[in-house]
Amino acid sequence: MSSTFWQCEQLRAGQVYSRMLFPSKDQAETFMRQMQQRQPDIFWRLQAVAANAIWN
Repeated sequence: MSSTFWQCEQLRAGQVYSRMLFPSKDQAETFMRQMQQRQPDIFWRLQAVAANAIWN
């Protein structure tokens, strides 16, 4: 298991609308590209998150 997960946040009007976790950066970027094609007016933010910050 990786010690880093990748978090995608969907932003609407400056507020986080939804949040998803992915085990790899490639999977997260693929997801973001697909979503941006379907909803180009919605912003997405990608960031690395340490696994110990999610589960104790």
